[in-house]
Order: sequence, then structure tokens, then C-alpha cells
Amino acid sequence: MKLPPPPRISGRALRALVRATDADPVRRVVAALMRRDLKIDELRALPARVRGPMPLTARPLQARLPPKRASEDLPLPDVDRAHAPTAARFTALYRSGALDPVEVARRCFEASRSLASRAPAMDPLLYRDEARALRDAEASAKRWRAGQPLGPLDGVPVPVKEEVDLEGHGARLGTARPARTDVVDATAVARLRAAGAIVIGQTVMTEYGMTPLGVSATRVLPRNPHDTRCSAGGSSTGSAVAVTVGLAPVALGSDGGGSIRTPASFNGIWGIKPTFGRISRRGDGFGGTVAHVGPLGASVLDLAHFLQATSGEDPDDVLTDGNPGFVPGFLEGAMKRGVRGLRIGVIDGEMEDAHPEVAKGCRDALSALEREGAVIVPVRLPLARWAPAMGYLTIGLETHAAMIEERRTSWSELGTDLQLLLRVMSTFASDDYLDAQQLRAGLRRDTAALLREVDVLALPTAGRTAPAVSDSDVLEGMADTVELDAACRYAFLGNLTGLPAASAPIGRDARGMPIGLQILGDAWDEATVLQVCAHLERTGIASVPRPEVRVDVLRAKA
Repeated sequence: MKLPPPPRISGRALRALVRATDADPVRRVVAALMRRDLKIDELRALPARVRGPMPLTARPLQARLPPKRASEDLPLPDVDRAHAPTAARFTALYRSGALDPVEVARRCFEASRSLASRAPAMDPLLYRDEARALRDAEASAKRWRAGQPLGPLDGVPVPVKEEVDLEGHGARLGTARPARTDVVDATAVARLRAAGAIVIGQTVMTEYGMTPLGVSATRVLPRNPHDTRCSAGGSSTGSAVAVTVGLAPVALGSDGGGSIRTPASFNGIWGIKPTFGRISRRGDGFGGTVAHVGPLGASVLDLAHFLQATSGEDPDDVLTDGNPGFVPGFLEGAMKRGVRGLRIGVIDGEMEDAHPEVAKGCRDALSALEREGAVIVPVRLPLARWAPAMGYLTIGLETHAAMIEERRTSWSELGTDLQLLLRVMSTFASDDYLDAQQLRAGLRRDTAALLREVDVLALPTAGRTAPAVSDSDVLEGMADTVELDAACRYAFLGNLTGLPAASAPIGRDARGMPIGLQILGDAWDEATVLQVCAHLERTGIASVPRPEVRVDVLRAKA
């Protein structure tokens, strides 16, 4: 007999459940149910041959050297839309003198306050760094007046996730703890500033980034701008909403299990998790073996400009050793190649696990790419369906270990959904983690082998579109293994392998909620991922839909 799906638990019921897990027998029963619902127990039954040797590094396996691909020399996508202003639109106005970075920065802060006053609140910013942003905007305005901008991000507002440090205002990771004042900019932030970007502040995130569903008991998180009755996703909730509503054309996020790609998909924008080690994590408060820093943006070109500005070796982050960075203009050039002859792998059985509307949207987009000359190749990757369970064990147990001090000294300050997760994780054994890493090694090996046969892999970004949420869900946190698994179903393949993966907005479901198509490429080959995304955007197969909630920081001067 098929059991009904487990219910969503929030509010008073969630608090009661957490109190009950004080007792070890209850804790183990709850853990057993979650292990079943998330298919974690099924990992043990997998045959020995699918495992690999214990990995000694999280550095991704590269299938092949990045190929020199022929280009059709197509134009860059034209996406000058009022409801999703790109960085190019900002800089065009600066170049013409119709607007300047100081006025834009002021308007960003005005818009943030206006969004905070809405019901429900829609402000994506936790901390507005107004004094520093206005000083940097003045410097940018002088460069534009002199005709000497630093590049395509000069004067462009860029909010950053509260997972990374700003000078004088440290990462808080969605928690109740105070910000440290004795910190310097994270490397990624420093590089954005060096490119002329105006860092307007930190965006809100879910607590310790441990839910993709955009709910938290420790933050007032914005809802989905397409329908405020739905989640905006997470954990890069504020960064996604900032781009979606038009507050900024690109934002810094991070992704340990879909935390860039899931909210990008839910909100109908672009997002890319680059290769593990491509962007320095110095100043990132999370850590672990699956978390990446990367952008969410209003266009593919915005993603490319962000990667161009922030990538490269950092002596303070060993993970970046050997990272070549990008030759100026290389990513823009890749975006002009088109897809004729490009081999796109579609993993057998993966699409079938998605909601029918999501699966149809992804198949339609792939069929359109096929008409543009791409070659769709059915491929097999049996371990892909087990990636979520491996991912839950990896990120969950790494976080449980990293939070030893918080569990000891500030348990009562944690949200109830996070308390429940940590209680469940405390029941796991050491070989749960170790076996997951051997399975991960097998997944990395098998994925690299596939990427010698095809150029990229295509799969849904998430199994469902943004779920409906209540006030209690958003403000107090919730436990919902069905929606959790749907949000992460296709994300962990990229995190466990460390391969670059982007989400493209390829349509809407019957409720009007956006659908994302994910493109995953070989290690250090973000160029081919962006090549596919750019053609999706150029042809209109993918486009950023107009949200219900939006602001206009580029309106003409009165």
C-alpha cells in the first residue's frame, strides 16, 4: 500500500515536535522517517561497484581540456527589458549622462525601504551599507564623467548575500548573532569593488543556509515577487529577490545544494554555480566541501561579467590554486557561438521525476535547441537519482560538525526547523558520511566519463515550481520533506561533483510560477554552459518574466 506523503509541519506543531525530540527514542523515530522520505537508507543497498575510493580532495574531476569551439559569431542576446534591467542598461544611461551612479544608489535604498513597508515585507536587504555605497558611487560618477569607467560593472549596484563579509560588517548567515565589525571584505566582494561595482549591502538568507524553501524563524524573508503567497526559495533568498524586483541587475549568492539555482528557478531569473574553486571563498562564513560562491542575474551577460570580475587565484584560498581566471572578453565571445553541433546529454529517467509541467517545459526548451542545431543525446547516469541523498548527508553532517559551538552555547537562539535538522543529524553514524563520500567519488567518476561523450548535461533545476507558503511557514520555519526534496532533487549533482551549473528561466506553470532548466558542464568550462544559456536567451526560449512586485531605480529624472 502506498503511504500518503508526509505532512508539512510548522508553527506550534513544529515547536512541539522539536521538544519531543529531547527524548532519544523520539529523535530516532523522527530521524528514521526523514531517512526514509529522503531515500537516505536506500544508499546502503547500492552495490559496491558504484562506489569509488575515498576522495582526498573536493577539487572537481575535469573530463577533458576545454575545447576550442567554432563560433557562429552571433550577436549577444538583446534583453533590454524595463522590468529586468541589466547592467548594460545601467551603464548605457551613465554613458549618455541621463543618470549617474549616485542617484541610482540613493534610489536603491529608497526602494529597499519601500519594499520593507509592504505587507508581506519584500525587502531583500538585511543591511544597507549606505555611507560606503554613496562614497563608491561618487567615485564611479567621476570616472563616467571623465569617460574612464573601469568596466561593465562600474557604477552598477550589486547586493551580496549575508554569508560573506563586508568590511566592518561580518557575515551573519541568517542567524540572530551580531555582525562582527573587525572584518575586511571577502575576496569576491573586494574584486567586485575593484571592478567599480557599488556594493549596496547584504541580502537576507535562510538560517545557516540549511533550507532551500525561503523560510526562517530568524529573518523576515521576502516572498516570491511573482506571487507573494509563494516561497522565493533559498538559501540565497534576498539575492534572488533583489534581482527579480529590479533593485539590482546582479547579486552575489552561494550554493551548497541549489541555493543559487533553486531561487533563480523559483523567481524566473538566471543563476550559475561556477566550478568549485573558481571564485575564492575567503570571507565566506559557510565552508564545507559543496558550497560555491556565484551570481544571480537579470541576463546571461550579467552572470558572465560577475564571473569575469571575481574569478581567479587567491593566495588566501587554497581551493583556487591553479584557477586560470578568464581572459577579458572570453566569456562574451563564448556567448556568440550558438549551439549548432553541440551535444546536450539528457539523463535517462531524470526528467520523469519532475512535476509534469516542469518536465514538459524542459523538454520543450530542449526541442527548441534541437531545432537550432543542437544534438540531444540520451545518456545514462544511474547514480544521479541518488545524488540528493548523498548531498543531504554531506552538507547536513558537515554543518552539524561545524556548528558544535552553536549547539553547545546558543541552542535556544536557533530556529525550530534548524533545531529539528540538527537533532536528526545527531543520530547519524560516522559511516553514513564516509559511505556518502565513496558514493560521491563514484558519481564524480561517472559524470566525468559522460562529459567526454557530450558537451553539457541538461536537467530540470528543481522538481517543482515555488511552493505556496503561509505566514507561519515563512516567519517560523517549517519541515516539509516533500518540498525540500523537490527543490534539491536536481541540485546536488552539481554540488557533489563541483561542476558548473546554471539555471535558465524557460517558462511558467499553470499558476504562473517560473520553471528553470539546468545546464551542467565540465569542470572549468563555464564558457560552454553560458554558450547554451546565451542561445536560450537570444532565441527567446528562455526569458525573465515580469513579476507582480517590482521597483524602477532607472526611471527618468523628474
